[in-house]
Amino acid sequence: MSREETKSSENEAASDEPAGTIFAELPVDLARIGNPRAEKFPETGPAPWLDRPDAENEIGKRVANGTIASAEAEQLRFWVKNGYLILDRAIEPELLDQVWNAYQKAIDDGTIQIQPEKIGPDDPWPGRCLDPHLKVPQICQIMRHPTLLRWIRLLMDRPPAPFQTITCHKGSQQGVHSDSIHMTTYPLGYLSACWIAFEDIHPDSGPLVYYPGSHRLPYLFSHNLGLDENDFRENGYKGYTELYEPRIQEIIREQQLEPHYFPAKKGDVLIWHANLLHGGSARHAPQLSRKALVCHYFVEGAVCYHDLSAGVARPFSGTCLVEQGK
Repeated sequence: MSREETKSSENEAASDEPAGTIFAELPVDLARIGNPRAEKFPETGPAPWLDRPDAENEIGKRVANGTIASAEAEQLRFWVKNGYLILDRAIEPELLDQVWNAYQKAIDDGTIQIQPEKIGPDDPWPGRCLDPHLKVPQICQIMRHPTLLRWIRLLMDRPPAPFQTITCHKGSQQGVHSDSIHMTTYPLGYLSACWIAFEDIHPDSGPLVYYPGSHRLPYLFSHNLGLDENDFRENGYKGYTELYEPRIQEIIREQQLEPHYFPAKKGDVLIWHANLLHGGSARHAPQLSRKALVCHYFVEGAVCYHDLSAGVARPFSGTCLVEQGK
């Protein structure tokens, strides 16, 4: 995910707090921090409620007072342990078809131009597209789907701030990573992502791969690898590919983490934690498509930045064009 991939998006539901309020326990002077990096922020909370030691008890309390249903509580307990959850058939097939057709039309008429990113001569599919919702407003209907926003609100216990979308016709084969080096928050952990299947996903098409429980490992940031804040500007992704990705593979071996794959059915959604290790698995059959949409969400009141490049990442404060009838 590139620096440009942190510059987007869509803001959501109003908070009870004044606009611009940062909810961290320790206030920070962003002007004095300058270029934001993890080591420049205090190690403080509040941690997301499901990351806290009392998460199980708090889930029970919310079931008892009727805030959440028993079925939701089981999903939340699963999240505490594993760092992700799966929503079966959460998005209506008719909506998926409508949105994908609009996206494909935008490609066909040149509104959206994407690179092929071919892995061989038998790869017929175009590559990924960053923030297609800015040109295809129908995508906002999924980005702001009530089911997704409700779950993000449940998981984060704060109003969602939709930030970014990525569409793909095929598997990304992206190296395993935690989103938190690309889309970082103060306090830590207030990012989540949804992966939405637009078709049944074949196991040979390069499904999403993820490592249950890895969200509980320490966050890995640029300074942990000896990368200073000028490195990205001077060397781009060299430090990321030569230091970060190999270190992630070392962690997987050291912790004996086991990969899980998501051969989803159309309409299924996988939501993951800010620190869950995940990536794109190998495409064993390049001719197979893997049509999907990824939506990333910050929360209102968090400081949002890109640790790798020491750049600010602000959720967009406007509304989807589709809501304005445009």
